[in-house]
Order: sequence, then C-alpha cells, then structure tokens
Amino acid sequence: MDKQPVQPPEPLTEEEFLELVLAEKEKALAEERERRLQPQQPKRQRKSIRFIVWIIAFALIFNTFALLLNMYSIPAIEFLKVSAKLSGEPHIQQYKKAVVEVSTGDSKGTGFAISEDGYILTNDHVIEDALQLTVVFPDDGLYEAEVVASYPEIDTALIKVDGEDLPYLDLATSPAYEPEEAIYFIGNPLSFTGIANKGTLLEFVQLEDWTQPVMMMQAPVYKGNSGSPVINEQGLVIGIVFATMDTDDYGKVGLFVPIDYFNEK
Repeated sequence: MDKQPVQPPEPLTEEEFLELVLAEKEKALAEERERRLQPQQPKRQRKSIRFIVWIIAFALIFNTFALLLNMYSIPAIEFLKVSAKLSGEPHIQQYKKAVVEVSTGDSKGTGFAISEDGYILTNDHVIEDALQLTVVFPDDGLYEAEVVASYPEIDTALIKVDGEDLPYLDLATSPAYEPEEAIYFIGNPLSFTGIANKGTLLEFVQLEDWTQPVMMMQAPVYKGNSGSPVINEQGLVIGIVFATMDTDDYGKVGLFVPIDYFNEK
C-alpha cells in the first residue's frame, strides 16, 4: 500500500497566534493564582533533583520558542510595541480619550465620539441586531447607548449616550487621501483596548458589494478594530475602519470608509 504524503500543518494567522499567546498568558496567571491559594507543602526534594527539573523545563521552553520563532515572523507582536511608543505622545493620548469600546454583550468593537454631548460613530456591523448596547470611555466610564441612525450601505452607524463635556474627535471636511499619507488609528483589537497604531494610505478599491470605492491602508488591522477612527496628521478623522483584505499588490491591508460618505448623509 502506498503511503499518503503527510501534509504540513497550516500556519497560524497573525490573529490566531496572538490569541494563542494571550490565552496561554491567562492560563499561566490563573495557575499562579491557584498555586498561591494552595497551602504550602513541606519541601522534601533534594536540591539536585530540583536543579535537574529546572534544567529540563528550561530546555523544553527554549525549544518551544525556538520552534515558534522559526515558524512565524510574528509581525502581530510589533503592533503592541508601536502602540506603547505612540501612547506616550501627548496628541495620541488626547485622541485616545475619545475612542470607546462598543459592546453588544456578545461581541465588542470600537467607536469614537464626535461631539461633547455623546454622539458616537462606529460600524453598522458592530451594533447590528444588538439587544443591549454599552459604551466605555477610557476616562469617563460606562454608558448605555442607543442607535440614532444606521447606514448599512457604508457600514456606518451613529449611536448616542447621555453625557456632556465628553472628549471627542473632529471630522475632516473633504480630505485629499493622498497615497503614502501617514495616518494613525486607535481601537480595541483582539483582547486589548486603546491600542494606537500607524500606517499609510494606499489607494481606493471598488468592492463587489459596494456602490462606492473604499480606501486601503497599509496598517496592522485586527479583529476588534472595526469602528476605529483613521486620523490624519492634522488630528482630523478621515475614515472609519471596517475590514481587512488580502491583495496581490500589497498583501493584507486595512479598509476604511472615507469620512466624506458619512458627511454626505
């Protein structure tokens, strides 16, 4: 009988790998908490035995990470380093105050305030079919929200919380969308909140199920970034992140709805 060739395992995506790292981190923390709660047992092991055990454990950990580093370039981890650096800049700190976590109970996404009295922009698919809608501001706490308007044709929704003197972002009026233009975006990707990152504009692309073209950007966009504001160097919002796409020319890119489409509503 001919042996069937063994297929190599499918490589993890960046999102899957980062979620795996986060899950293992949470598992390790839970085990450490449980260990601390357990009564201490008398130490009867000889030092030599403990030393051998530690050597074996270290070797296993080293081999595991060496294998992972050989299998993956781990570009997903880089966005955390960039965010930490950007978050130290005063203007990014100010932008982050207006970026909120939008939760429906079953899922979460991102939104951002556009007025001091609580009007917030997000994606339509973030709040679609939500029975309960809450919003969390980084410095101003938790609010219940309601949907004011929904524009599924541009995957945009306007929601409202009952607040005043809230931090907000200004919307650009007829931005130019120049190729290679530097931008920032802030959101709640994966298991994180308030992650700031940067990228560059590419070009418009026409999607099959859209009547208007959307903008591509070279940037590390992940699940949970839906509804993130795209901010230009003047501090104005020029778009709303809603998806990613694999392309032949640029690889994986982020997609955002130009803010002009909302301004025209």
